Amino acid sequence: MLRRLTAGLVALAACALPAHAQAPQANAELNRAWAAGYRAAFTCSSLWNGGGKSLADIERDELTGIYPEIEADVRALKADVDAGAKRVSVRYRDDMPPRIAQWDARDGCITLPIGAQAMPPAQAGASARPNHDDQAWPLGDGAARAGTPAGASSFADVLTSRDSFGGRTSALLIVKQGRIVSEWYQPGHDLHTAQRTFSVAKSMAATLIGHAVLKGQIDVAKPAAIAEWQTPGDPRAAITTEQLMRMASGLTSDTAGNRTDAIYMGGASVRQWTTQWPLLNAPNTRYRYANNDTMLTILSLKAAQAKAGTAPDPSAFFDRLGMTRTFVERDKDGDYILSSQVWTTARDLARLGLLYQNDGMWKGERLLPENWRTFVTTPSGPQPDRDFGYGAGFWLLSKSEGIPADAFGAFGNRGQYLVVVPSRQLVIVRQGYDDDKNRLDIAALVKAVVAADGAR
Repeated sequence: MLRRLTAGLVALAACALPAHAQAPQANAELNRAWAAGYRAAFTCSSLWNGGGKSLADIERDELTGIYPEIEADVRALKADVDAGAKRVSVRYRDDMPPRIAQWDARDGCITLPIGAQAMPPAQAGASARPNHDDQAWPLGDGAARAGTPAGASSFADVLTSRDSFGGRTSALLIVKQGRIVSEWYQPGHDLHTAQRTFSVAKSMAATLIGHAVLKGQIDVAKPAAIAEWQTPGDPRAAITTEQLMRMASGLTSDTAGNRTDAIYMGGASVRQWTTQWPLLNAPNTRYRYANNDTMLTILSLKAAQAKAGTAPDPSAFFDRLGMTRTFVERDKDGDYILSSQVWTTARDLARLGLLYQNDGMWKGERLLPENWRTFVTTPSGPQPDRDFGYGAGFWLLSKSEGIPADAFGAFGNRGQYLVVVPSRQLVIVRQGYDDDKNRLDIAALVKAVVAADGAR
């Protein structure tokens, strides 16, 4: 069983820190199988999500600076790309089937479990996403800079000095009063290049839950509807969806929480992997950052929506915002991996930021409950012992000098950031390919943008 094979894994617990800073020890053959899954998944997603990337860029950016225990195997293994079927296969042993990632036009790439054969085409097909490119910003990309506020050149200075904030930036975007005032991409990237969000996806999960709250489909204050916890006497039945969103469930797992290799690289199903872990602390008494908690919130959402005769459909929601190059990937059973496996563009992240800047309103329509922004940015219960506080799926920058107290953000590994400063009508997006030796100082970047805004 995967659990026995991974019993010795150890990892860090904070999403803003690279998850590969401490390498877990595991079976070498399992590492190689995971490396094959990683290469298949990242090659597949990079090729066909968003505007796509070249194989050379994938090799340079996506397959370096990663978990040290698999990087050598990832680099050594060869990917077989079937462009017609939009499928990537990576063979890691002669006596086992290759690891396979299959692209879906709606949900991105699906990583199949170790030992699985390719899916029949009928299972891989899906309807394509809409194209809003010719419509005006923010729904589309037309006239994105029209009517740029006066003094926007001060923001350009931040872009020019981007390297001084650390890390390896691939995209930097600043929106002021709803309009793009500065935008930069590394060579080979553009406004349609999608990158993996890593844990920025957790904030997307909180957004989808907020939309369901608005529609009366779920009450986050009630116990999470996890079928596997409903046996009489199971203490986990009392854990609420809100406690899962706030990383205060009290659950444990085989790692500190921000490594979910069996799902991300092994192709294990979300339900198989997340529902098994026992309660270690009373709910709402300990802060413990955990991928599993976020995936459990989406399982709870799925159960709640099933009662209403519907189901989670991230693509439909994000398409309404013009986020048509945002791909929320899922497991083979159809459950979304909304703790990390989302690919999106800088402009799509800015659109999400604008939704929160406008307190859940989009083009005159309410998509999130009134004051949902206040809910997700209010610390409640146990807090992390670090520079940033935590709300319900979002990080809080209220303790950072030189930054307005209402600033909050979505943070992801390897330098993925979306920061919203409502009082300044600022949205800041930064994507990158950081590693554990060279990381962005997000507080310094936001402070510089705020200072530039004040200098206008």
